[in-house]
Amino acid sequence: MDASSGNSAFNNSVAPLEGFDKDMLSSTLSQTQALLEHFNISDIEKILNMSSRTVSVMTQCYCSGTLREILLSYKSVHGYFSLVVCVFGTLANVLNVAVLTRKEMASAPINRLLTALAIADMLVMLEYVPYACYAYLVLPGEINMPYNWAVFVLFHCHFTQVLHTISIGLTLVLAVWRYIAIRFPQRSHILCSDRRCNVAIGIGYILPLIVCIPSYFTFKIQATVVFENDEMIVLHHVGLSRMAKEDDELLYYVNFWIYGIIIKLLPCVVLTVISCWLIKALYKANRRKQALKGYTNCNSASLLPSEKRAVSKSDRRTDRTTKMLVAVLLLFLITEFPQGILSLLSVILGRCFFRTCYYLFGEIMDILALLNGAINFILYCSMSRQFRTTFALLFKPRMLAKWSTPASQTDVQTTYV
Repeated sequence: MDASSGNSAFNNSVAPLEGFDKDMLSSTLSQTQALLEHFNISDIEKILNMSSRTVSVMTQCYCSGTLREILLSYKSVHGYFSLVVCVFGTLANVLNVAVLTRKEMASAPINRLLTALAIADMLVMLEYVPYACYAYLVLPGEINMPYNWAVFVLFHCHFTQVLHTISIGLTLVLAVWRYIAIRFPQRSHILCSDRRCNVAIGIGYILPLIVCIPSYFTFKIQATVVFENDEMIVLHHVGLSRMAKEDDELLYYVNFWIYGIIIKLLPCVVLTVISCWLIKALYKANRRKQALKGYTNCNSASLLPSEKRAVSKSDRRTDRTTKMLVAVLLLFLITEFPQGILSLLSVILGRCFFRTCYYLFGEIMDILALLNGAINFILYCSMSRQFRTTFALLFKPRMLAKWSTPASQTDVQTTYV
């Protein structure tokens, strides 16, 4: 169901369960409890949605053998691991917002973009906490699939898709923003003005709501009735809507193409090109500095000390900002490219790949996406001098403030991310 969830494959509770083998259900419902202890709901769907013979064939289509065992083993610890990442990531992004919204930081448009990105990542992690608690810690020990849970899952898949698409869009804006600043340094203050920054953030939050429209009509809450010992049990779940099943599931595949191509692969391709260009620009700048080092040393006597410091500080500032954003972009590509490729393969190779391979990578894609949103704080601290300085001034105890050097406060005003 990754095609409909934004933060990778939140699919283990949204697989369609219609089309059960009724005879098998009535005779094996007592075994479902044991199945839930070893598989998530998407695995149950693969088992119950077809005859056992068909399942044995399909599970050999893709991702069988050792890889399958490794992925299934990770599912048993994903709930705990994801909760740790979400708690850390939420706190880290709160700190990001607190630092980036300080007056001396918020004056730079690129910092406002980073703030908007931190808010989107924080909301994704906050929402994932109750999902992980129930889906991985509570639900595996129950046979009941209540209606309230199905409602939450439906909200979860749309909410995370929209928020994660916002993160992708803002990351793309960041890359373009930095490209303009390096490529057109004399006009960057015009092309990357405060007003255009606000417009970019507004579009980054609104456009995903429109792009994700197909997924709103692709899935709906369904109920499957099973019997055990003459007792009726209703299993509520999220499955394909009637509209998604029409015309040979046209809407279902359109949703997959939009998710795999427009939301995932296209931004990744653009970010790859821009990242390569920025790395090349950094390499050229470093090589140019080395070539001019001797010339600068020979002519340094003609420059005033303040002029030397200004030139040196400006160069270092530009390089630090570019390096930090390149690190953010590369981290994004590592987490997003695999998701886009898996989504594309699900459309090209069909349901067999989707059910037997794509599902297995659900938790892996989840944790990669969550880590991507949680690690930015570490990148900012390690690569941005102004971020560290502002963070220290914001959270350092007042009694220690008198030991701060005057230069550190000056850097806050003169050093950009």
